[in-house]
Amino acid sequence: MPMTEQATGAPHPQPRPRSGGQSAPEHVTGAQSLIRSLEEVGADTVFGIPGGCILPAYDPLMDSTRVRHVLVRHEQGAGHAAEGYALATGKVGVCMATSGPGATNLVTPIADAHMDSVPMVAITGQVVSDSIGTDAFQEADIVGITMPITKHNWLVTDADDIPRVIAEAFHVASTGRPGPVLVDIAKDALQAKTTFSWPPVMDLPGYRPVTKPHAKQIREAAKLITAAKRPVLYVGGGVLKAGATAELKVLAELTGAPVTTTLMALGAFPDTHPQHLGMPGMHGSVAAVTGLQKADLIVALGARFDDRVTGKLDSFAPHAKIVHADIDPAEIGKNREADVPIVGDAREVIADLVQAVQKEHSEGQRGDYAAWWKDLNRWRETYPLGYDRPEDGSLSPQAVIERIGQLAPEGTVFTAGVGQHQMWAAHFIQYDKPATWLNSGGAGTMGYSVPAAMGAKAGLPDRTVWAIDGDGCFQMTNQELTTCALNNIPIKVAIINNGALGMVRQWQTLFYNQRYSNTVLHSGPDDVNPAARGTRVPDFVKLAEAMGCYAIRCEDPADLDKAIEEANSINDRPVVVDFIVHEDAMVWPMVAAGTSNDTIMAARDVRPDFGDNEDD
Repeated sequence: MPMTEQATGAPHPQPRPRSGGQSAPEHVTGAQSLIRSLEEVGADTVFGIPGGCILPAYDPLMDSTRVRHVLVRHEQGAGHAAEGYALATGKVGVCMATSGPGATNLVTPIADAHMDSVPMVAITGQVVSDSIGTDAFQEADIVGITMPITKHNWLVTDADDIPRVIAEAFHVASTGRPGPVLVDIAKDALQAKTTFSWPPVMDLPGYRPVTKPHAKQIREAAKLITAAKRPVLYVGGGVLKAGATAELKVLAELTGAPVTTTLMALGAFPDTHPQHLGMPGMHGSVAAVTGLQKADLIVALGARFDDRVTGKLDSFAPHAKIVHADIDPAEIGKNREADVPIVGDAREVIADLVQAVQKEHSEGQRGDYAAWWKDLNRWRETYPLGYDRPEDGSLSPQAVIERIGQLAPEGTVFTAGVGQHQMWAAHFIQYDKPATWLNSGGAGTMGYSVPAAMGAKAGLPDRTVWAIDGDGCFQMTNQELTTCALNNIPIKVAIINNGALGMVRQWQTLFYNQRYSNTVLHSGPDDVNPAARGTRVPDFVKLAEAMGCYAIRCEDPADLDKAIEEANSINDRPVVVDFIVHEDAMVWPMVAAGTSNDTIMAARDVRPDFGDNEDD
C-alpha cells in the first residue's frame, strides 16, 4: 500500500520484517518481545515517557540498538511528534506512554491523527490483568476511550500475543486509509515469560481494504471529465497518503482542468503550476472557492467534503456533478451524494483515470475549457492573495511568514499550529513538493506545531524544519524545545507574536462588536494586576534560552531578513525567533462559518462580483 511521498515524489516503502524467514523461538519476557517486535516491523524512533505500568518495556528498550527513544516532556508532545515523523517520512509514527493520565494525554494527538489519516501506533501500559476494572491506581479504560478515534485497538493480557498484535497494529495503521491504532498492554503481560519468533501469523478477518477501483466507474468518470465545460479537480490529503502526486500532475495536464488542493493536500500539486487555483474553503483563495461553486463537475480525489471546504453544505457547488474517489467507502456520499462513486487507492484511481481519459481523447472526446479558464483567470487576477502593510511601521505577520518561506533552504519542511498563522503559512509559503507542509487540519489542534516539527526533524535530520507558531499555540507545547535541545533535534521556531489568540480575536472583531473577551495573552486585565500594564509575559527569548535554545527577537521590518538568515545559519541547537507583529492583521479571504461560499469576502467589506454563468 503506497504511503506518503518524500519531497522527491517517490513513495516510501512499508516496513518489512527484517528476518529472512521464520526465526527460531527465543525465551524472553513480554517486554523484550515488544521491543523485538518493534525492531522487526522497522520502527526506528519512539517518542514517549516511562511510568509504572509501561516501565517493564523501558528496560529492554535501553539495550536496543535499532530503536531510538526520544524522552518527551509531555505525552501530547509524544503523539504529535509521532504524527510529524509519520507525515515527513511516510513511515508509521510510534509513541509510548504509561497507564491512566499517561495514556489519556495521548488522546488529543490520537484524535488529531484520526481526523487527518496519519499512520500512528500508540503503545500504552495498563494495570495488571487482575486489577483491570477495579479502578486501580492510574487505571483508565484507554481502549474504550479511544475506540471512536482509532482505526482499531487492542488490549493485550497474554504475553504470547504481543508479536502478532504489533504486526497487526502496524499493518492496520499503514494500509487502506491510514490512521492511528492503540495497543494497550497489561503490566503482567510485559513481565511474563514467553517465546518470541518472527514473523507472526496475523489474524485480521474482514480487514481487506479495496485499492483497485472498479473499471466501469473509471470509464464513467472519464466521460464526465471530457464532457464537462467547467470541471475542477478537488484534491485532498488522500492523494499525498497514496503517493499519487506524480499521477495527479499527469492527469491535470492531460485534462487541462483547474486544480484546488485542500489545507491537508498542499504540496500534492505544485503551488506554482499555472493550473493551480489555490486552497479552497473558509479561508481559501477566491478563485478556488468560486471555481468549486461555479463548477459543473467536481472530481474529488482523496477529499471528504468537510464543512471548512463546503461552507453551508446545501449551497455548495449547486450545479456540479460529483465524481468522488476515496480509499474509505464510508466517506463517499457521507456529506455530498456522488454521481460516480469510486472506491480505491488514489494512486491507482488516478493512474486508471489517466488511461481512460486518454482513450476518450483518442475517440475524439476532449473537453473545451477555454471559456472556463477565461473566468477563472479573471477571478485570479482581480482577487489575488495579498495583504496590507501596517501603517504604524510594525511587522506584518504575513510578510514574516512569506520571507521565511522565500529564505528557507531547498527542501525545508514547514509545520504550523492552528489559527491565523496557519492560514497565512498556507497562503504565503509556496509548496511545490509533497511532505513539506504538516499541520492539524481536521481537529485543529493548538500546540501541534513544535512537537510535530520535532518528529519531522527526528525522521529527516538532514532537512531544515521550520515550525510556524502563534504565541497562543506555542504556550501549549513549548516544553518540547527542551526535548529538542537535549536530543540534538535542531528545529527552528517562528513565533508570530501578536499578543492575542489571533483567530478568535478576528471573529470577535467581525462578529462580536470588537468585544475582546479573554483573547489577550501577553498581559492580564489591568484591574487584576495594574503593575503588569504594558509588559509582555512571558518573555519568549528568555524562556527559549532557558530551554537550551538560541533565541532572537525581531520587531523592526528592517531586521526581518537578518533575523531569518541568522536562524537558518544555526544548526547545532533549536532556534526560536520571537516576531512581534501587528495585532490587528486579519486572514482574508473569508467565508463566515455556517454561510454559503457565495458570500466569500476577498477582504473586509469587499464582496467579489462574479457575474453570471449559464447555469445560474
